[in-house]
Amino acid sequence: MSGIAANALIAFVGLAGGLAVGSGMVAFLLVLDIVPRLAQLTCSSDRIHGYETAVVAGSVFWTVADFMDWRFSGTVLSPAVMGLLGGIFIGMLAAALTEVINVLPILAKRLGMSKYILSLLMAMILGKVAGSLFEWLIYHGK
Repeated sequence: MSGIAANALIAFVGLAGGLAVGSGMVAFLLVLDIVPRLAQLTCSSDRIHGYETAVVAGSVFWTVADFMDWRFSGTVLSPAVMGLLGGIFIGMLAAALTEVINVLPILAKRLGMSKYILSLLMAMILGKVAGSLFEWLIYHGK
């Protein structure tokens, strides 16, 4: 395979993977209704556009930071602050997920795929495991 064709293939696979992951994350946040639920719990429905803007701006900022390989220097407390913010985000995701955990059985029933629910769940689990192993062993192994 020529150098140009190989680079085009790598660019295509990278773009397709990025679109799939980005679409999945947006779908995940939409299904879990995190932004409207956050506005409802904090009685700040008038600020919902600010929450949406913060989610989008944060995603864009950290994507650019990752692509540009930005390095941040901070104080000794910087990792603690980042850990706290990450923990808040993961906690919100976990809380939202517990509220909609019945989405998969309902979706499978409506699509007439109830007898395949175990196969669907196993495919999702194995895909996540395979992706994680690739990330840690291949991508980070270099």
